[in-house]
Amino acid sequence: MNDRTSGPGRAEREELARLLPVPAERDLPPGRHLHHKDTLMRLIDQDGDRATARPRLLRPAVLLPAAGLALGGVLLTTLAVTGQGSAPAPSASGTGSRATAPHGAAVLLDRIALAAGRSGGRTVTGDQFVYVRTLASGNEGEFGGPVRMTEPSEREVWMTQKAGPVIDEGLIHQDGSYIPLVVGVPDGETPVGYPAGLSRPTYAWLASLPTDPDILLRRLTTEITRDQDSRDTPAEDRDEARDAFDAIGELLRETVMPPKTAAALYKAAARIPGVAVDPDAVDAAGRHGIGVARDDVRAGWRTAWIFDSTTLEYLGERTYLIRDTSMGKKGALIGVSAVLERAVVDALRERPSTTT
Repeated sequence: MNDRTSGPGRAEREELARLLPVPAERDLPPGRHLHHKDTLMRLIDQDGDRATARPRLLRPAVLLPAAGLALGGVLLTTLAVTGQGSAPAPSASGTGSRATAPHGAAVLLDRIALAAGRSGGRTVTGDQFVYVRTLASGNEGEFGGPVRMTEPSEREVWMTQKAGPVIDEGLIHQDGSYIPLVVGVPDGETPVGYPAGLSRPTYAWLASLPTDPDILLRRLTTEITRDQDSRDTPAEDRDEARDAFDAIGELLRETVMPPKTAAALYKAAARIPGVAVDPDAVDAAGRHGIGVARDDVRAGWRTAWIFDSTTLEYLGERTYLIRDTSMGKKGALIGVSAVLERAVVDALRERPSTTT
């Protein structure tokens, strides 16, 4: 893999890295719930076929494809001229300032937002389900040990669109098994369901979010902080810019996204410090695209959202090491996914091909 850390700002980044405390390394990026980990944790948490989901910040999501917008040649030329192949070290200034992404990333995100905003919306009722089929591979190595990538595996999810609170949130089909997805059921307590929100983003909830990108980013930051406060997350484990980027990324995986909300999320991402362009990123299905990326300098990895370089349609995501760690050598892949299909259906286990 090419060394993306060279350039005139390298000395400054290395100096910054020397000044930062060395954190404990983690096995997986925070907030990542790849398919194998989801299944494993649910099977551990509860005997039998039913599974209880552990509380988490967000659920992985996927963006509704953007309308075709033939900008590939112009877009790639623009990015090459601005030289945004490498990601700078994230700023410590947080996410409140406007237009904090480098120029190339800001241009890319603006074009993605334009394409997403032009995609067709839809009517989704509370008695329907969002259906998403993905392909993913992740790390199943031991904590602190070398990365061991799983073979790519398909999974299907059906997510209820009820406003809630709900306990039976949906269904997962993976490795030949159907696993009910149950949320909000504390051990030894009266079951309490989850309403629609950041931890359970329904189409209606997503459509209710503010479309001003600055207001939206503040809203997400507030909700993330509230969740972290409720879980007594230590201050050293919090990073406002990183957490905002991760939150938006998770809202682009296993949901159907209202066009105006999608556009606002991309514009909000352009305001996050440290966001850059990955000129060539490959999803779990082997599709090449252009990436919107951000380095987690302390953890030592980069996460990139992958888009088709011509249509700007969301394809998937990949995370890989940007320096040698106990997990592996620089460039080692940690996790990768690809969105194969998504739709709105009327019943659990119903697939889009059966509704046409």
